[in-house]
Amino acid sequence: MTVALVLLTTALVIIVALLAAAGAGKLARLDGATWPTALTRAATVFAAVITLAATVTAALAALLT
Repeated sequence: MTVALVLLTTALVIIVALLAAAGAGKLARLDGATWPTALTRAATVFAAVITLAATVTAALAALLT
């Protein structure tokens, strides 16, 4: 049961990160940014969401153990 919960949570975090990155890239393109700039902004947002999820996981693990 625990493995399934971890896999589902990981999948959810990756989907949210991809959606946030796609939104950031689209907004950058609508703002007039070039494709490389939009991809850079999307990659930055993706990395930020993954980092935030890892930080929250570490903080919760420290509190719950």
